[in-house]
Amino acid sequence: MNQFLIVVNPDKDENLQITHDIEKYLISHGAACRVVSGFDFSSNEETITRELVGAAQGILVLGGDGTLLRVARETDDMDIPLLGINLGTVGFLTEGEPGNLPELLDRLIRDDFSVEHRMMLSGVVKKSDGSCYKKCALNDIVISRAGFSRLIGLNVYVDGKLLDTYEADGVVVATPTGSTGYSLSAGGPIVSPNASLIVITPVSPHSLTSKSIVLSGDESISVEIAKKRKTQKTEAYVSFDGGNDLELSAGDRIDISRSEKITRLIKASNVNFYEILRNKLGGN
Repeated sequence: MNQFLIVVNPDKDENLQITHDIEKYLISHGAACRVVSGFDFSSNEETITRELVGAAQGILVLGGDGTLLRVARETDDMDIPLLGINLGTVGFLTEGEPGNLPELLDRLIRDDFSVEHRMMLSGVVKKSDGSCYKKCALNDIVISRAGFSRLIGLNVYVDGKLLDTYEADGVVVATPTGSTGYSLSAGGPIVSPNASLIVITPVSPHSLTSKSIVLSGDESISVEIAKKRKTQKTEAYVSFDGGNDLELSAGDRIDISRSEKITRLIKASNVNFYEILRNKLGGN
């Protein structure tokens, strides 16, 4: 691999010092690279994104998990591998740290790495007015309440059959990759990223019995917004990997299933998922 795009979150790399160090290292070792801001990947303009990626064989993402999720979302149809370099806090999705960059970059240039295929979710929002919106997510699709201190009603179906009706702050539908994100904070289980599963986790449910449920990756989920407020049209919001919020009203529905698309993450270190868990979650 000798053609790189470096996508950096400027808020995480003061004066772009680490970015410029990587750029100089790659060029000095015969590779070509281009640097762009991570904020350029929030335009949702496919032509702009393809122009940014250009001839790159791999994308180095400098920031945190949020930056990597943004890049993954905007390049989900380009079949290009990503390597995250953690300049944030937790960084479950990132492979590199500032301290091990020379080793990682050398392995990339020598093609001494593997690529993990991570499943994604496809979400189709069907509004009661007949409009439709479709997007993919690597981590999760979240339906959350609009307003403060008000529960929302969510009818959740699996393969067309009612699973449960939640009165809650919301619900998280997560991939195995996303099981260490918002789903985990809401009490959901940690799932191996290589699994083919979907996790449904209610957020602050008004019930003593509502728990997370783990489904097969082949099952489909529908979440229907129930009417809870007499005077407010917007009942909830839906977001894909923490972005693209859409307003939801009573009768709107989100159909969620495993996407045909995948995210390709570069694995260029000897640290495995379980070591990352111990390091990031404070285990011994």
